Amino acid sequence: MERGQRVVDVSKGNAPGGPGVNLTKGQAISLEKKGGGTLTAVRMGLGWQAAPRRGLFGSRTREIDLDASAVLFADKQPVDVVFFRHLVSDDGSVRHTGDNLVGGAGQGGDDEAILVDLQRVPVHIDQIVFTVNSFTGQTFQEVQNAFCRIVDETNGEELARYTLDGGGQYTAQIMAKVHRAGSGWQMTALGNSANGRTFQDLMPSILPHL
Repeated sequence: MERGQRVVDVSKGNAPGGPGVNLTKGQAISLEKKGGGTLTAVRMGLGWQAAPRRGLFGSRTREIDLDASAVLFADKQPVDVVFFRHLVSDDGSVRHTGDNLVGGAGQGGDDEAILVDLQRVPVHIDQIVFTVNSFTGQTFQEVQNAFCRIVDETNGEELARYTLDGGGQYTAQIMAKVHRAGSGWQMTALGNSANGRTFQDLMPSILPHL
């Protein structure tokens, strides 16, 4: 755990299938089950909507293509990545559900999702960082209701959600990370803005958060 970081216990107090803890930037949660023990599989869901743009004929929206990626690190070195052109990690523990070219959920449903089988993650992988970038170069000024949430994949229960503040002249977000903590795992909300069309462009912005 990083200095000054507060870890929230999500193992109690959430109704099955109900909303999870609303995280603030830098806040961490421990990925444990209500009845004790660690989670076996989680889903990082990401959603967004195109913000309406005022024009001569009223408000209108344009499609926004954001791409979710998961970068796997071992001792602060990137060893694999899961994104729309590489949907499954080489070890099979992390899987992208597929590319969404327009977005539009933003109300609670996921536009893109990345599944993590925590039991299958190789022991040398200690952090998985989740990012969202605008492949078409549109900035987050054209995005609203962007969020990431972590769900217990075994029962569909939302454990935690982090909602981004709107606006900004940037094209990417370092959303969150899942990282080892003792014998279990934690999720930390990052919510740091960055610029880049691909995960490779975001590496300089990711490294300070490892």
